[in-house]
Amino acid sequence: MMKAIILAAGYGNRMRPLTDNCHKTMLEVAGKTIIQRIIDGLVENGIKDIVVVTGYRSEELKNYLSELYPQILFKFIENKKYRETNNIYSMALAFENITIDSDIILIESDLLYQPQVITRLINSAYSNVALVDKYRTGMDGTVVTVENSVITNVIPPHLQSQNFDFSDKYKTLNLYKFSRQFCETAFKKLLIYYANVIDKNCYYELILGILIYMQKETIHAEIIQDESWSEVDDPNDLLVAGFDFKENRMEILEDAFGGYWNYNITDFCFIRNMHFPNAAIISEMRNVFPDLIHNYGSRQKYLDRKMAWFLLCNENRITALNGAAQIYPILQSLFLNYKTLLPYPSFGEYTRNFNCVSTYLDDGNFDTDEIENKAKDAQLIVFVNPNNPTGTILETNWIFSFAEKNPDKTILVDESFIEFSDQTPILSLLEQNPLQNVIVIKSLSKSLGVPGIRLGYFYSCSQKLNSCVNEKIPIWNMNSFAEHFLEIILKHRNTLNQSFEYTIRDRNEFSSRLTTIPYIKKVFDSSANFILVKLKGDNEFAADLTNTLLSEKAVFVKNVSPKFSDGAGYLRLAVRTQKENDELIGYLAELDKILFPINKPLNSFYQFD
Repeated sequence: MMKAIILAAGYGNRMRPLTDNCHKTMLEVAGKTIIQRIIDGLVENGIKDIVVVTGYRSEELKNYLSELYPQILFKFIENKKYRETNNIYSMALAFENITIDSDIILIESDLLYQPQVITRLINSAYSNVALVDKYRTGMDGTVVTVENSVITNVIPPHLQSQNFDFSDKYKTLNLYKFSRQFCETAFKKLLIYYANVIDKNCYYELILGILIYMQKETIHAEIIQDESWSEVDDPNDLLVAGFDFKENRMEILEDAFGGYWNYNITDFCFIRNMHFPNAAIISEMRNVFPDLIHNYGSRQKYLDRKMAWFLLCNENRITALNGAAQIYPILQSLFLNYKTLLPYPSFGEYTRNFNCVSTYLDDGNFDTDEIENKAKDAQLIVFVNPNNPTGTILETNWIFSFAEKNPDKTILVDESFIEFSDQTPILSLLEQNPLQNVIVIKSLSKSLGVPGIRLGYFYSCSQKLNSCVNEKIPIWNMNSFAEHFLEIILKHRNTLNQSFEYTIRDRNEFSSRLTTIPYIKKVFDSSANFILVKLKGDNEFAADLTNTLLSEKAVFVKNVSPKFSDGAGYLRLAVRTQKENDELIGYLAELDKILFPINKPLNSFYQFD
C-alpha cells in the first residue's frame, strides 16, 4: 500500500480572479474539477490513503472532498500560515502530523494527469523517483538536469536567472514517489529543520537539491512519454488544460482560430512558409528584443516607405497593413453596394464582406470565358491568385489584359500565395504600366512565414483610392517587431527566394505521395503552399478523419468540405517540412487500415462514390 500527500494550501494568486471566490482545485477542466481528476487518478490505481494539506478556503475543500468521496477516509492537515509560507512548510506539516508507514506519493494540487501517469510512477523500478518531461515553452517552476535516469541538479524558479538555458532541462511534474525509509530519515529531518528554522517560504525541491548535491540520496527520473499531463498556474494554463483533457479538441481549435503555440499539435491547417525566416533573422530579432519592446513603431508613411523598399515599388501606391485582414472591412465600406464577382469556392473574407455576389467556378481550373461573361454584370471582380482552398492559378498577363479591357470595372487581385507559383506578381506589371482600376492586396504571413508578426499590404495606382484607405488607418498601425522585420529582410532576399524554391519542391513531393493514399480520390494541382485533396468519402468521413488525426496523432488539418456543394469530403493541407509531410503521409496510410478493416467494404462506413 502507498500513501498520497496532496499539497493544496495555496491561495492560487496567479489564478486570480478565478480563485477569488473558489478554491483553485475546485475549478473545472473539461467537466471535472482539478481535485477530482487528482483523486480519481489515485483511486483508479488503488490508492485510498490520502492526506490533504489545506489552507486557503480550507473548510470548503474539506467538505467538498468528504461529500464527493464518502468511501475515502481523508486526513486533512491545515496550514494556517498559508499566506506567508510556501510548499516546504506544508510538506513539513504533513510529515510532522502523519505516521509514515508506507511509501509516499507526493502531488501538488496544480497538476492534471491521466490515471496512467500514476500507474507509471507506481510501477517505476526506482525507490525515489520524480516524473519529468522535456522542457517546453510555457512551462514554469522547478526544472532538473538528468543523466542516465538520475537527477543531477534541482533548480527552483528563484535560481533561474534572466539568461538561464532551458534547452537541456526537464520540468518536474511535481509528482514524486518516495520510499518509506527516505521519508522517515534524511528527507523528513532536513525538511522540518529547514522549514522551521531557516526559511519557511521556499520550495521543498530545495531540500531535494541539497540532498542530491551532498550525495546523500539518489533521486531518479522517469521521463514522460505519451501520457497527458498539465500544470495549471494561471487562467491561460486552465484554457490549455481544457484542450489536453477535452474529447472534442477540434471544437477548441476552430473556436480559438489561432494561439496554437499553447497546444502540442502539428498544424497543417494554418499556412506559412516553413523555410523562412532563417536562423540569422531570428537571432537578430532576439538580440534587438529589448529595444523593440521599449520603443514605439514609426508612423504610417514610414511604414509604407519601408514596405515599398521591400516590394521594390512606388511608396505612394502602397499601404502597409497590420495583416491583410485589416483591409477587408475597409474594402467593404468602399464597395458596399457594388455587384461583385467572386471565385467559388474561395477565402471566406470575400463572401463575408461583399454584397450582391455572383460567382465563377474553380474546379481545379478556371474557365476564362465564364469569367468574362459573368463580369459583364459586375462592378467589382475578385481574383484570388492562386485561389484558396484549391491552389488554382490564372496567368497574371491574362488578369492584367482583362483589367485593361475593362477600365470601368474595379479589379481586386489577392496575391497572398503568388511566390509559390510560376506566375509574376501583377504588382510588377502595374509598376511598369499603371492601371487605375486594379487593387492588389496581400497577406505576407504565407510567404514570409511570420503570421505572428501580422504583415500585409494594399496597393493601388489610384491616389484617390489610396487616400480613402489611409484615412481609415491609425497613425501607429504596426508594432515595432513587424517594422524591424521589414527592415532586416532587405538583407535576406536571396534566402527568401530560395525558401520559395524549397517550398515548391516540398509541395510537389507531398502531392505525389498523397496520390498513394487509397481513400484520396483527387489531389488538386496547386500553385500555393497548400494542397487540396478530394476524398472518396463524404463530409462526414472528412470530419471523422480530421478528428481522428487530431485525437490520435495531434495533427490538425483543415476540413474544407462545407465550401463545396457536391457533398464530398475535402481537406486542405498546408505544406510543412519534408519530415512533417512524410509523417502525415504515414498517419494517413495507417488510418486507412484502422478506418477500413480489410473484411469490410468502404461503403459500409461512409457514403462513397
